[in-house]
Amino acid sequence: MKKPLRMAIAGFRHAHIFDVYQRILARTDVELAATCEEHFEASLLPERNLKPDFVSLDEMLSKTDCQIVALGDAYRNRGAQAIAVLESGRHVLADKPLCTSLDEWREIQRLSQLKGLCVGLMLDIRDHANWITLRKLVQSGRIGEVQTVCFSGQHPLLWGHRPGWYFEPGRHGGTLNDIGIHAVDFIPWLTGHSIEGVVAARTWNAKATAAPHFNDCAQMMLRLSNGGGAIGDVSYLAPDGSGYLIPQYWRVTLHGLRGLAETSIQSSGVTVADDGSDAPETIPSGQARPGGYLEDFLACVRGQVPQGGLDTHACLEASRLALEMEAHARS
Repeated sequence: MKKPLRMAIAGFRHAHIFDVYQRILARTDVELAATCEEHFEASLLPERNLKPDFVSLDEMLSKTDCQIVALGDAYRNRGAQAIAVLESGRHVLADKPLCTSLDEWREIQRLSQLKGLCVGLMLDIRDHANWITLRKLVQSGRIGEVQTVCFSGQHPLLWGHRPGWYFEPGRHGGTLNDIGIHAVDFIPWLTGHSIEGVVAARTWNAKATAAPHFNDCAQMMLRLSNGGGAIGDVSYLAPDGSGYLIPQYWRVTLHGLRGLAETSIQSSGVTVADDGSDAPETIPSGQARPGGYLEDFLACVRGQVPQGGLDTHACLEASRLALEMEAHARS
């Protein structure tokens, strides 16, 4: 039996990182080597009655035997942390976003290539059963070559419930980078066409009036490699009480040359209508792939081809495009 991989976790400032934490504890092929949190009282560890092994990333890296470090710190801190981890010779698995500047992204890409290290992201929408079913339908050719993608990924703002650092100047890094990264990841995966460029992007402050620097509204238009296009809205305008339950929470519509297909996180399948159908049809979804992002990352670390296609290149491309959307919106 092969020796388990060892993974350390740095930063518990966003709840997403606990998905990695729990999955590692449940596995036999990966061990939790250590944890680190530099701001314990401000983190999510106290409410879970957990304590970190280290309070410094540098100390954890110098004293811990591990091949992988997962990052869950405040968004602004992750770029520098990813660079430090790669410089130490470890693979990086990060909650999204990976970093908040293109300069950081370029250094992360350089180190990953130079040292032959993997970079993974918790891009889990493509693990959802409806998205897997939608992709298979597109690949079957039923709706023809996809020409347009329309999506909404609106989130509830949850002022007073989200971590306070979200709304501190410079700590969040932008709504397009935070939420839009999911879309620029799943669009090429769904359609088979890469994103060739950002046509337009805009962000503005509307609901988070107590933090006027925080642009909680975000929209974008993208150009696909086949000449098609994508347009979407990932604002923080969903209702606080039911924002994750409404149909508009991650809903995507694909129009191809022979029909359309649509689904959402809350849908009970995939709706499809093609040129030969008299009425729309709902196709039941197959199996989801819980934790698929982690399976893909571990496959990359082991030198294998990831089943879901979420390799280092895909993660870095999604990160780059998200950052370019932010730059476009601010120009």
